Amino acid sequence: MSNITIAHTRAVYDMTEVREALERSHGRAPELEAFYQRMLESGADRFVTSPASTDALTPLYEECPNFTEVLDDLSRYMGLACAGNAGFNIMPILLLGDPGVGKTHFGKRLAKMMETEFEFISMNALSAGFIITGTCASWKGAKCGKIAERLVRGQYANPVVLLDEVEKATGSTQSDPMAALYQLLEPETSRNFRDEFIDVEIDASQIFWVLTANSLEGIPAPLLNRMAVYEVPSPTPEQAAAIAQQIYAGLISELKLKKFTTRLNDDTIDKLGHVSPREMRKTLLDGLGYAVAAGREEMAADDLHIRACPHKHKIGF
Repeated sequence: MSNITIAHTRAVYDMTEVREALERSHGRAPELEAFYQRMLESGADRFVTSPASTDALTPLYEECPNFTEVLDDLSRYMGLACAGNAGFNIMPILLLGDPGVGKTHFGKRLAKMMETEFEFISMNALSAGFIITGTCASWKGAKCGKIAERLVRGQYANPVVLLDEVEKATGSTQSDPMAALYQLLEPETSRNFRDEFIDVEIDASQIFWVLTANSLEGIPAPLLNRMAVYEVPSPTPEQAAAIAQQIYAGLISELKLKKFTTRLNDDTIDKLGHVSPREMRKTLLDGLGYAVAAGREEMAADDLHIRACPHKHKIGF
């Protein structure tokens, strides 16, 4: 039974404003007119997921065991939402930790548990803020930014938006990737977010923001003040073993290998000790292939062919 229910809908833009913008755009840019038409056809209302139980995030304690501090806080906020019959909407969170500890994976799973949509934006590849704010319709090749795009084309007003490696964002004085975040990460101002391309106010106040960073260096203090910062540790050996078991059990279910045991043996766990889960899924998938080819219904440590790596990675996602 689901622990998250769709409680209500919320308008993310004003239909009258869109109609007026469409009238002004006639003959200017076919792409812009088509976007306005899409907004009118889909309507302004989007679903808002809300918790029906404080147990909604419980599965993540097992799937992401090194995120206990984050989950404890989120669970308390979820309890408040349930007690007050209000939506689950908290301040943005910044997940701070070494590469590979599972930050992006956690954001994806969080969206899944909340039964909403997920948007990934790599700030490392961002040379300008256009990908967030869109570009002016008069520019050649102009298009909508990812935030407005998600809220217009998506079904939910409260998607999880993950900004990855936010400390690596770069830009110019004309288009600073961080500039839009000052407005978007503040509930009051995010209700009136205006994408440069469509030039219509968008209500982005329900977005659940998850930012990731390897360090705080490069993140302005005023931006940090808008977020709850969590230091995410690398998994302990016990937690790493649990993560490996989760991935393996998921593969057994996904591949419908009903005769295979759903538990890894100790030797196999030990051999996976220094494999990043970025490689772990493929390593386990290959291992299952070797086991099946050998006519066995249990994977052995010898089925794992660990790729040599010049650097030792801590286990993580």
